[in-house]
Amino acid sequence: MSEETTTGLSHNKLAMWVFLGSECLLFGALISTYLLYRNKFYDGPAPGDIFDIPFTSVSSFVLLMSSLTMVLALSAIQRGDIRNNRLWLLTTALLGAVFIGGQVYEFTTFIREGLGYTTSPFSSAFFTLTGFHGVHVSLGIVMLMSLLISSYRGKLTQKNSETVEIIGLYWHFVDVVWIIIFTVIYLVPNPTS
Repeated sequence: MSEETTTGLSHNKLAMWVFLGSECLLFGALISTYLLYRNKFYDGPAPGDIFDIPFTSVSSFVLLMSSLTMVLALSAIQRGDIRNNRLWLLTTALLGAVFIGGQVYEFTTFIREGLGYTTSPFSSAFFTLTGFHGVHVSLGIVMLMSLLISSYRGKLTQKNSETVEIIGLYWHFVDVVWIIIFTVIYLVPNPTS
């Protein structure tokens, strides 16, 4: 474990918390932009005309379940259970990949129905916000797979379980941000729809 700061956190964990604070600002700006432009769809499809809330709800549930598997991965490594840690890391990454697959399907469906990135201010804000989130999930999958590879190389052990905890912080952040995005985009009624 790395040396602790005066906060009682290791330098690595503190750095992750500071990074996540900056990510809150980024997503706060993207969500605010979406809220400003969500009524500006002009001649393009309106949000209520194009969203498939049941599909996106299932996709959201899959992502939220990945937070549970991330907790199980951390618990396993803290107990020294390398086998189950690997299982839960892989499961978390696969659930994230299913979410990304759902997002790609949704994006291609929207494009086929006439909602492209430049169709309207609404579509630009929508694709930017959800696309940035998708990039964050994809980076999280890369981090999870890196942990899995490290485990198979014998470099991820109970002694350095904080590494899994730090990646877990990032993963949980991405999940919480999705809950907010899903609520704002899909569940909050659009006044002009």
